[in-house]
Amino acid sequence: MSIEAEVLLQEAKESIEAAQNYRSELQQRLHGLSQARKQVRGSSSQAREALKRHFSELQMAAARLLAERLASLLAEVDAIEHDSVQPLDDCQKLIEQGVGAADELLREGEVAIRCGLAEKEDKLGSFTKKALQIQLDSLPEVPALVDVPCVSAQLDDSLLYAVRERVAKHGSVSSHPPVQIEELQERPGSVLVRWCKVDDDFAAQDYRLQYRRSASGQYKDAYIGRDCEFLVLHLDTHTEHLFRVSARGEGRTEWSPWSVPQAGYTTMAPHDWCPGSEGYILSSRRNIAMRSDSSSSRTPVLYSNAPTYFCGQTLTFKISAVGLVDKQDSIGVCVDCESGAESLQRNQAVCISTNGTVFVNGKEMTNQLPDITLGSAVTFEMEVVNLLPVSNNNLSDGGNFKLRVTIGTGNREVVFDWLLDQGVDCLFFGCSFTHTGWKVLVF
Repeated sequence: MSIEAEVLLQEAKESIEAAQNYRSELQQRLHGLSQARKQVRGSSSQAREALKRHFSELQMAAARLLAERLASLLAEVDAIEHDSVQPLDDCQKLIEQGVGAADELLREGEVAIRCGLAEKEDKLGSFTKKALQIQLDSLPEVPALVDVPCVSAQLDDSLLYAVRERVAKHGSVSSHPPVQIEELQERPGSVLVRWCKVDDDFAAQDYRLQYRRSASGQYKDAYIGRDCEFLVLHLDTHTEHLFRVSARGEGRTEWSPWSVPQAGYTTMAPHDWCPGSEGYILSSRRNIAMRSDSSSSRTPVLYSNAPTYFCGQTLTFKISAVGLVDKQDSIGVCVDCESGAESLQRNQAVCISTNGTVFVNGKEMTNQLPDITLGSAVTFEMEVVNLLPVSNNNLSDGGNFKLRVTIGTGNREVVFDWLLDQGVDCLFFGCSFTHTGWKVLVF
């Protein structure tokens, strides 16, 4: 094969590979379009069902309320009618009795007038006596029309106007939720979720974060508050979870629609303390340690189960219970888990004591942080600055590997460079407390 043919063959192979890549990219974009169309149609269908269900419930509730109000008003009319007609009925009976007595008296009078002379005197006497007993000049009083109830119903269109105005503003439809998940970062045994508002007109008062396993399960609350990020702890590694967030507007009680669920997972093993350490009790997940026995004269250091802290991460210690303070107490990170050490205030370690003093390779720094108390959260962040060339000057400084360390607690932090003899990929963390009662959570 000639050189020209080989060149053409190579070009043809490159074109075929480019076409394959192009087709693959197009297919991925088609899949993306299919997912987008599925989301639009699926969410639209859910929105329709939600609107129909809500307004159907409103209609039934409004019909029930109107029926109850109508029944109440009709009962009032019935009560007024009953109470008003009863005395009229009694008066009618009295008048009817009087009419009957008058009719009977008239008949007796006519008989007395027509009877013979022998009986006339007795009949007329009896009739006159009976007439006096009836009291023909006494008549029952009939109430005037203005004195008896005239039942009416007072109705106007104000309710309909108010309902029309409220109904016209009730409910809304939006093409996007007002808040969306912005970023998912894997952390040891956890995922850091960040979100942001995408609707500038929506004034958010609180946010609500939920998560669940992708495969199955119900969503459960992880956080409710004003922050726009939250670290979801206690997640199994290499297990995909779905995260979603909603917001509540100022002065409102209902939550906004949920954001589009985002899938995330962590491949990093969770931070945990080493089991079986003298003087400490661990939680079931081994992420909480409590100083339980101070009978020993020496103060043992509790280390992590493995060197799971990597540069670029944030390591946090949360104090959930406190005991008596000792100058040897410390929390920090170290290159190795030196057995027999009574404190982290030693070489190859950086730490902070419970009185806020920072130690680097066993030397006390002049910078001071707030005291560590109940509820304190202490954070460690580290980044590789550079690899220093080995020289006499470097060795006199104490190492040829430099890490920039940031330790923060409360609203203050210190930043310094930590020089080590050799480079490290990962670090242990540890704590030491002289007295019982201290409890610390690591994440």
